[in-house]
Amino acid sequence: MDNMIIILTLISGFLVIYHHLGYPLILKLFKKQSAQLHQHQQQQQQTNGQSVNPPAARQYTCSNKDNDLPNIAIVVPAYNEAQWIAEKIRNLAALDYPSGHLQVIIGCDGCQDKTYAIAKATAAEPECAELAITIINFQINRGKIALLNELLPTLKCDLVALTDTSALISIDALMIAANRFKDPKIGVLNGHYRLLTPGSAGEQAYWDYQSEIKISEAALGSTLGAHGAFYLFRRELFEPLASDTINDDFILPMKIVAAGYRADYENSINALELEKSSDDQDHMRRRRIAAGNVQQLLRLKMLLLPRYKGVAFAFISGKALRVLMPFLMIISLLGCLLLASHYLLFLALAVAQLMLYGLASWQLLMKPKQSNKVSRLLGYLVGGHVAGLIGTIRYVLHLDGDRWTKIN
Repeated sequence: MDNMIIILTLISGFLVIYHHLGYPLILKLFKKQSAQLHQHQQQQQQTNGQSVNPPAARQYTCSNKDNDLPNIAIVVPAYNEAQWIAEKIRNLAALDYPSGHLQVIIGCDGCQDKTYAIAKATAAEPECAELAITIINFQINRGKIALLNELLPTLKCDLVALTDTSALISIDALMIAANRFKDPKIGVLNGHYRLLTPGSAGEQAYWDYQSEIKISEAALGSTLGAHGAFYLFRRELFEPLASDTINDDFILPMKIVAAGYRADYENSINALELEKSSDDQDHMRRRRIAAGNVQQLLRLKMLLLPRYKGVAFAFISGKALRVLMPFLMIISLLGCLLLASHYLLFLALAVAQLMLYGLASWQLLMKPKQSNKVSRLLGYLVGGHVAGLIGTIRYVLHLDGDRWTKIN
């Protein structure tokens, strides 16, 4: 019996360490190798007299080359977004992209506030006059997935950009994206997600870490999913989503990857999140993401197959282990506690885990104003795994609905 407990404890502990430390280190090595290869290719292009970095931005100056640009449709799903919708529309009107190749569709999904009225008034402002914008006021809130499934098949464009109402996009984002999509292998393009006002230092550190992970995943062959704040994909590759889809910004891109295309990352495209999350909002959001992680693991299990190579490795090491992580952490701790009285090694491991979880609990419960970066990050990570545990259990037990609602 002891042998079985020892094996389970050691495997669980190894996977916890691998997911948090080993996997990021492997990604870092791949990123470094990819950067060296890219630099070598650039040197070869320079030697052959080829342009290494063709200019992407036209600085609001029209030219005949505009005719060669892809048609882009920006779709903004909105539910009770009165606080942000005006600035969002003004931001879209300021994007450096020829108006004849750009259309904006805002879908007000049964809003109960003044989102639609504010959107109409803002679209009529002089600075938005050249923006080809359509604002649709759906009377009934059916959920984000129903909205996307209705709107996207009707679009006549080359590229679709999905973006959150509370995220502002860098003005040259579309020109950069158009340049990147010249590569026919790219099916999805991610931008860099940034927070205007982080809810905590731990949240800021987490998203900085996630950005580095996405850059490194791209070096393996493809980023995993996208961030709903802003990403683009080829319109022809869209397939309607199941009505109960939770993490649409993962399922949609990864179905495109499963079809043989690459999801890439562009650090020079920025999506700036205006909305500051409270602890309660962040917890609820992470619970929902965790439920989505379980769902996407089941629905995209084909990506675990060896033929997907780097994508399969990243999917297993990143997303699959993230689903299992709360349970592995519990098994590791309980196993060490059970074995502590018989083995000095497991006693030391149990004490180490209890100290780490105690520090994280102090950070989460007491919310001290004076604390170091390590304890803040540890608290944010452990808090995320607690939310993940709750979200996973609630999804398995079918305790949550499938309708898209704004987290307040």
